[in-house]
Amino acid sequence: MLAVQSRLFFSSDPQRHRSEPFRHWHPSTHLSFNRAAPCLPTRWRSSIAASMAAVDSSEMERFVEVGKRVADAAGEVIRKYFRQPFDIIDKPDLSPVTIADRDAEESMVSILLENFPSHAIFGEENGWRCQGKSADFVWVLDPIDGTKSFITGKPLFGTLIALLYKGKPIVGIIDQPVLRERWIGADGRCTTLNGREVSTRSCSKLSEAYLYTTSPHLFSGIAEEAFVRVRKKVKVPLYGCDCYAYALLASGFVDLVIESGLKPYDFLSLIPVIEGAGGTITDWNGHKLHWEPSPESQVKSFNVAAAGDPKLHQLVLDALQWHES
Repeated sequence: MLAVQSRLFFSSDPQRHRSEPFRHWHPSTHLSFNRAAPCLPTRWRSSIAASMAAVDSSEMERFVEVGKRVADAAGEVIRKYFRQPFDIIDKPDLSPVTIADRDAEESMVSILLENFPSHAIFGEENGWRCQGKSADFVWVLDPIDGTKSFITGKPLFGTLIALLYKGKPIVGIIDQPVLRERWIGADGRCTTLNGREVSTRSCSKLSEAYLYTTSPHLFSGIAEEAFVRVRKKVKVPLYGCDCYAYALLASGFVDLVIESGLKPYDFLSLIPVIEGAGGTITDWNGHKLHWEPSPESQVKSFNVAAAGDPKLHQLVLDALQWHES
């Protein structure tokens, strides 16, 4: 798969490289933690410089390494239960939860508490964990994003791990423990899949775009009308990947992901992954996705639009015609 991927990402057309340096970088342009590499658009460099002023390279490296261990721990639990009989419990919002969700989250939390006792943790299953009422660093965890896929034996769910610094996602991990694929995004780095840099692909026309959403049945009312406006314009609408669709977007295999009603633990980890691959992810108004966890935080829903090509992202916003705050 990776050999095919390299053919997708590294065009042999030198003119294309000059016009789109970010989407077709060479490994020699890899971004280190202490400088802005050529693979980054100018508009990002100030925000990355600010992040690096607050989090030095050794800290960031440790955050990523511990994040990998957290994903490893969750994966061990999840693989043990995958395609095995277990009880399914419906939460108050009727979404399912399993012993795998709960055990995986506890395994993740134990590693974070051991390594970063001063950090806060916000997990989908157990909410806020911290000795204080606030913390500069907060880990946001979703042990199984796509529980319905998990319980029906489809290996397209994922473990989501985000680290926020003062509300900004600075590390994001999408881990598929059955396929053993792991996307990592971090401020100051290009996104990687199993250690190899990936990027989104160019697609500036809706008529040429491949679109994913988890299910068309998750849209309702005016949100459904907005989604249909986009769906009618794309080349191919596809369904059923949960967070894995965003990973495919980061790797340049699809062009759009549009979702309604996502919770913060569903999307915060996606932001560094998508942006580090050259894509754009916002709400349907084009605003940056932002949510700061605390003991009093209300877990609200967000409408999310992600695109590999910034030009395509603007076309999506225009088609959605979404004006709610």
